[in-house]
Amino acid sequence: MEGRNLCLGVFVLVVALGVVDGQGTRVGFYSSSCPRAESIVRSTVQSHVKSDPTLAPGLLRMHFHDCFVQGCDGSVLISGPNTEKTAFANLGLRGYEVIDDAKTQLEAACPAVVSCADILALAARDSVVLSGGLSWQVPTGRKDGRVSQASDVNNLPAPFDSVDVQKQKFAAKGLNTQDLVTLVGGHTIGTTACQFFSNRLYNFTANGPDSSINPSFLPQLQSLCPQNSGATNRVALDTGSQNRFDTSYFANLRNGRGILQSDQALWNDASTKTFVQRYLGLRGFLGLTFNIEFGRSMVKMSNIGVKTGADGEIRKICSAIN
Repeated sequence: MEGRNLCLGVFVLVVALGVVDGQGTRVGFYSSSCPRAESIVRSTVQSHVKSDPTLAPGLLRMHFHDCFVQGCDGSVLISGPNTEKTAFANLGLRGYEVIDDAKTQLEAACPAVVSCADILALAARDSVVLSGGLSWQVPTGRKDGRVSQASDVNNLPAPFDSVDVQKQKFAAKGLNTQDLVTLVGGHTIGTTACQFFSNRLYNFTANGPDSSINPSFLPQLQSLCPQNSGATNRVALDTGSQNRFDTSYFANLRNGRGILQSDQALWNDASTKTFVQRYLGLRGFLGLTFNIEFGRSMVKMSNIGVKTGADGEIRKICSAIN
């Protein structure tokens, strides 16, 4: 344990040094203006996730969806007609009440100081930790955006995307192939609706189901997702470990047990398979530890399109522009 803490300490230091300059955010941004900011968010997330563990993957996914549209500016939190919330890809997002709860407490402690975008970034980290992952230092200092349009959500990575399309979408946000594999590894927690992968189970090709699905796994998936089942039936993205932040998601890809077409493709494409193998420690690859690299990639993602100064605001309530 002591060795792990030392390693984590070095990692945190490297991350902190790597994000202070040029991004508009820094670790400890609220240390003077709202010293309890991070602890308030942490305790709020902890309370909600204790009651409902499925909120952990929900908050992680919400941060991802926020950052990939208009940058990490809390625009996904805004309510109203034709906002990002109303886009099809965001209809399944969960955890808004956790962010609202944290915001209410922060407004009482430090009025008009902590942005909703920062609350979401912190809540995503805390959700990973509560699910068994390692912590990392989250740079803060984001302002909240004033624009939220459903039409902007079209560029989100989709469950049917090929590896090439996924790489293009991540590269457009300054994220490389390793970041892609690492961040998609967040699917180690949570579930998905049958409607996003059931096409693989029956008439994927003229010959029937998707041949990349392990034949022994196929009947299990078909029983969970009968033909024409839609949004109500849900399946764990990481079979056997849906509430634990670990590397079994990657083991499932290796074994043909990836759920989404876009997930299984990471094992079937040479450019991404290398990173999956490294996280599994295969073929002598011991240079990458998933938990640590996940923190690095999350910091990188959380600095996409950050708004500072007059480019944004500190919302009084997260669901509405001031």
